Amino acid sequence: MKLAFRKAAWAALFGILVPAVAGAETIPVIVKDTTSQYWQIVLAGARAAGKDLKIDVPAMGAQAESDISGQISALENAVSGKPAAIVIAPTQAAALAEPIAEAAKQVKIVGIDSPADTDAFSAFLSTDNTKGGQVAADALGEAIKAKFGAAKGDVALLVALPGVGSLDQRSKGFKDELKAKWPDLKLVAERVGDGQATSGLNTMTDLITANPNLKGVFASNLPMAQGAGEALAENKDAKVVMIGFDSDEKLVKLLGDGVIAGLVVQDPYRMGYEGVKTADALAKGRKVEKSIDTGVVLIDKSSLQTARAQALLNPKLD
Repeated sequence: MKLAFRKAAWAALFGILVPAVAGAETIPVIVKDTTSQYWQIVLAGARAAGKDLKIDVPAMGAQAESDISGQISALENAVSGKPAAIVIAPTQAAALAEPIAEAAKQVKIVGIDSPADTDAFSAFLSTDNTKGGQVAADALGEAIKAKFGAAKGDVALLVALPGVGSLDQRSKGFKDELKAKWPDLKLVAERVGDGQATSGLNTMTDLITANPNLKGVFASNLPMAQGAGEALAENKDAKVVMIGFDSDEKLVKLLGDGVIAGLVVQDPYRMGYEGVKTADALAKGRKVEKSIDTGVVLIDKSSLQTARAQALLNPKLD
């Protein structure tokens, strides 16, 4: 294991700053869950930026998106290390608002992925999550039409955690788009999990049993998509079309096998890279864009092998 990666791992585990090079500028990146594939890609992009800019980029955060206090502790520890700037993906909008506002009194804060209920960010980079929800609704409508001959019937929405800004925006985009463009698709269930794939599996299994007329489902983040996809793989008789959000190897395989219809994919590598690059510019007194959209792409079976899809699905993690 490379030294820089090992020290970043210790930083993530204990919430402390461990500079890789004595005297180098430090910009810690605080993610929601240091163990998930999505956030590992964000951190890979951040490390690449650190390498290009010759700065230290310690990885910090909790080991579950539900560990809000763990992320707050990581932020407090990051501030105490007197870094040049901080990049953070807030776990929960309301709970992180005051800690971020307090931290911003001492250091520039760049937000990524999800907003917080504060205007203390010096810059913010994220997917347009409302648009992501709209893309998911359109993809679900088209997939149901292709499978059943008409975009008509019952659909469900699976959400991981309440009060998460990015997920709330996806839900709004999804529901608004259904009403505007797919009036014959009826949202009959909106279920909230606990941020773990197991809840996605159990919830999807329950939905299949309780809603025999269910035609489609949108699982709005990675853990719920993982679990829901597994449930559909296990219940082969269930004729349910699924659109997931984000990806991992198992979901990509399910997409290739035709178990799920599509994945709405962000660009987490770019989010990590540009987040650190923006924080470095702020630390040096440069002007930056206040809001940066890092993009969203729908990948289905027909586009799975394209160069763009493969770059998003299989980024380099070294």
